[in-house]
Amino acid sequence: MNDDPGSTSGPAHRTWWDRLGHLFSGEPRNRAELIDELRTAQVNGLLGADTLPMLEGALKVTELSVDDVMVPRVQIVMIAADAPLQDILAAVVESGHSRFPVHGEDKDDILGILLAKDLLKFFGNGADFTSTRSSAPRC
Repeated sequence: MNDDPGSTSGPAHRTWWDRLGHLFSGEPRNRAELIDELRTAQVNGLLGADTLPMLEGALKVTELSVDDVMVPRVQIVMIAADAPLQDILAAVVESGHSRFPVHGEDKDDILGILLAKDLLKFFGNGADFTSTRSSAPRC
């Protein structure tokens, strides 16, 4: 048994009084009790081995703020819709990102998202991007 609330190895130790109190309350009163109940359910075979970490992760996500998950605008690599192929490829390779907002006249005019994997598929088929620009992957 493990008393660490962040661990998924088993339920935290509960005293006899805690169990008796829970018997009368019927529901977890806080996040720690909820996680304890989920761990007990896993030990009893009610949750699969992959389910408990997924549920604990979902509970942790609720504690995050927007700043924790968003990329600041100045760090976003954007691609102009009329950018030359060499510039697009350089941006994709240099940044290492997988998604690139494609913009029109200005960076507030988002036309779509270029996925690096779609760009790779396009070239993997032996297509000539410059002569078939209109049939290139659409955003």
